[in-house]
Amino acid sequence: MIDSGTVRVLGTMSGTSLDGVDAALIETDGKTVFGFGPSAYRPYSPEERAVLAAALGGWPGDPGVAAAAAVVEAAHAEVMARIPGADLAGVHGQTLAHDPGGRGTHQAGDGAALARALGLPVVWDFRSADVAAGGQGAPLAPFYHFACARRAGLTAPVAFLNLGGVGNLTWVDPGRARPEDEGALLAFDTGPANAPIDDLMQTRLGQSCDRDGALAAGGRVDEAVLAWLLEQPYFRAPPPKSLDRNAFSGLLDRVAGLNDADAAATLAAVVAASVAAGIALCPVRPARLLVTGGGRRNPVLMRMISARTGLSVEPVEALGLDGDMLEAQAFAYLAVRVARGLPTSCPGTTGVDRPVSGGRISMP
Repeated sequence: MIDSGTVRVLGTMSGTSLDGVDAALIETDGKTVFGFGPSAYRPYSPEERAVLAAALGGWPGDPGVAAAAAVVEAAHAEVMARIPGADLAGVHGQTLAHDPGGRGTHQAGDGAALARALGLPVVWDFRSADVAAGGQGAPLAPFYHFACARRAGLTAPVAFLNLGGVGNLTWVDPGRARPEDEGALLAFDTGPANAPIDDLMQTRLGQSCDRDGALAAGGRVDEAVLAWLLEQPYFRAPPPKSLDRNAFSGLLDRVAGLNDADAAATLAAVVAASVAAGIALCPVRPARLLVTGGGRRNPVLMRMISARTGLSVEPVEALGLDGDMLEAQAFAYLAVRVARGLPTSCPGTTGVDRPVSGGRISMP
């Protein structure tokens, strides 16, 4: 079942936006994506989000971490049970802390417990092996982006942009044979994305997000805030590189004196400016910028990114992909690669010295 051939594999993702758990089934051999199956979404309740938010920055044993893990495991078990028929599962868990140069990386959620609950082999803890090998442990979706570009028949270099809590960019040369080949991929976190916008909306207006960019659309951008952001050392560091969700928590202080609309517009422009800085680091300017994650639903944000990058900015649906489920599908794809000993990261994606296959496998 895991050793050879095509498998039906269920992947899950609970991102830094803390909105809920995505689950999606794909058919793959760990190299080629042959088909897409059903998907499901299980939102976190406001009470659950509060538990998770209280545990952000926490490590195993810290106050609130066990409660957060219980929320993550219960939500995963519930949504994964809605999609039967999988041979294998890949569970990312909920990132609470990410410090690759220090304490490591911490995703809440016990894959072994989920394997027992679901009666299904589960691959989990995808990031730790990469960090232990000297990598950033993120981003991990690039190998799947490579497979998607090949499935779509693309030949020219393109870039995938995921706009979750943090933004991350994958530059892909689909003309290469394998994702781990030199020059096939370059990936890195671009900077803050939805997280500061969502935090602003929650703090000021009690809303989870700026839906359709409605608030930002009526605001004016404070260019001084953008200048401050781009002066931060992170933007001078070469890729690969990665960020924690709250790496730029000072952004909210920088917009504290602005009215709601101007603050929202400025934070959206921050995202666009950081993406433009990321595009400038690509080996070859991409022909297209394909956007996944919740941020692609914000037309103001998409227009700002197009204006600042000068690129055609399209949702990944333009390739027949599901931008809501791409990350969950990615961890399904990576689970098969882990089970078969294939690399899940490489020097161009996380900065490791050599390709690494990272993840633990728990049997039911």
